[in-house]
Formats: sequence, C-alpha cells, structure tokens
Amino acid sequence: MKIALSCSVKKKDSGKPADYFSEFDSEETVLSIASAIKELGHEVILVEANNRENLLNSLQGNSIDLVFNIAEGAESRFRESEVPAILDFLNIPYTGSNSYVLALALDKARTKTIFKYENIPTPNFQVFNLPNILLNPNLKFPLIVKPNCEGSGKGISATSVVYNEKDLYAQVERIISYYHQEALVEEFIEGRELTVGILSNGKTTVLPILEIDFSDCKGSGEYFYSWKMKEFQGNKELGLVPNFYCPALLSEELVDKVKKVALRAHKALGCLDISRTDIRLSKDNVPYVLEVNPLPGLDPKESNFPLIARAAGIEYKELIRTMLNSAIERYNLTPCLVS
Repeated sequence: MKIALSCSVKKKDSGKPADYFSEFDSEETVLSIASAIKELGHEVILVEANNRENLLNSLQGNSIDLVFNIAEGAESRFRESEVPAILDFLNIPYTGSNSYVLALALDKARTKTIFKYENIPTPNFQVFNLPNILLNPNLKFPLIVKPNCEGSGKGISATSVVYNEKDLYAQVERIISYYHQEALVEEFIEGRELTVGILSNGKTTVLPILEIDFSDCKGSGEYFYSWKMKEFQGNKELGLVPNFYCPALLSEELVDKVKKVALRAHKALGCLDISRTDIRLSKDNVPYVLEVNPLPGLDPKESNFPLIARAAGIEYKELIRTMLNSAIERYNLTPCLVS
C-alpha cells in the first residue's frame, strides 16, 4: 500500500512563543513512524500538513491508499480537524478519529459538558471569554486556569493554580490576551495523575494505567503536567523529574474503576483507533477526567502512549501495525491486513 504520513513537525528559531510548537512532533518521531510503516512492507510519503498547498498537491498527485494521520493542523481553532476534513472531502481513508471528534476534543469545555451529561466525573468548571466575568460562587479554590483549546500543557505552569480571586483574574487575563481564546477555569483536583491509553482493532482494548508521580518535582513547584514539565521532562536542574509507574500502583478495584471511566469518555466522544485519557484520582478515589486526546504523541522514547503500549507487551512497530489495521478494517480496504 502507498501510505502518506501526514504530520506537523516542530520548527526551530521561528520567533514564535516558547510553547507554540509544543503539540507538533519531532523529526525523530516522524522518522520512527515512517520506518515502522516501511518495515511493515509499505511505501511511505511524508506530507507536511501545515503547508496547505503542499498537502493538497501531495494527496491528489500520489494515488494514496491510506493516510497515517498525526497532523496537528495549522492555526485555526479546530486545527486538528483540518487534515481529516480534507481527507473526507477527497475520499481518502485515514487512521484515527474523524474531523468532528478531533474538533470536539480540542474544546475542553465542550467535552466536559458531554462528560457531565454522561455522568462521567470531571472537575466543575467555568468558561471566561472576557477577563471580568464574575466567578461562579459554587466553584471551590484552588482553581486551575487553562487555555480552552490547546493541548500539550500549553499555557499551564505552576502559577496556573490559584487560591484567590486576585490571582485567578490575573491568570484569566493572561490566557485571553496571550492565547486569543477563552480561559477554562476548573477546580484543581488534589490527588494522583493518571493517563489511560485505549486501542481499537476489531475490539476496544483499555491498556495498563500509567501513573505519573510528581512528588520528586519540588524544585519546580509543578506537581502536574504543565508545558514545561512535558517539554523538559527529566531535567534535574529544573526539578522536572517525575516518576512513571505502569501499571499504576493501584488496587484491582481502583484499576477497574479508572479503566471503566476512561472507556466511557473514549466512547462518549466517539474516538476511533486510539485515544489517551488524562485523569486526576482524588484523595477520595474519584477518577476525574480532565480531557481525552484522540491524537496522542507517538514519540517512541518520550511519549506516554508508546510507554503504556510496551507495558501491555505491544512494541512500537506492533502499535503502528494495530493502528493501520484498525483503519484498514474500518474502510474495508484491500489488500488484506498488514502482517
């Protein structure tokens, strides 16, 4: 099969804000996926999705059988949905969730509204589209302030957790002015950080739970996944040294409870092939869903999803094969599944 790898690659020295490209993939990640696809016996074409003219020319001029999509898109509010929307228009099959799911999942407040409707635990929240809106008196401090439509910890730091209204409004104003979008304010859940990977290939499989322990990060003051934590993870001088446990150090009862909540969130948004659900487990053992990422990072060395897959006995090439096969089955493509 001829497979196009649709990607958004991190740039250097662009004059952009420090976290601008944090959602984009490294060149190493792109080459690792391309290598795995080639080892599975396919021809691979790399397509830079942020160059729209190049994207369209590559897709229309190469008789593509399938697109392996990891593209973050350009600068629109629903950027992750851009490539799938184009592929649907061109009638080209692709891996992963469709444009609707990707647009929805990038809007944290919309997804949380769905979770509330589905009785899936999620922190109470309020959206600020202006910096002077009155705070809902039912919200309880501490609160955390985030950009509503960003991923990879963009806009989140130690100062994002606030304990009074003065600091709250300062953070809300920062988000609105800097990221040009509404601020999501939600109750900060004191507890344990978990993330749950899900794979679909004929059947839906919930992989082992990953626990990220920030107790050794005292030097940074950041005890959750901020942008700096994700970008400089492992840096001892900055105190960004979380510990990873996969499977998580949870009782069987809690494992079952967390997995069920993650699966419900995956299904509530309609995710396909792959997703990763971020959860805070409160001190009274309630698994609060923070967000669902239907386009999780696939860096074989640093991303959480490949780490989770390895804990389930799924090596990197097998992970890529599973994603390909799921899409091949969904579109009823020939030739037969990747061996």
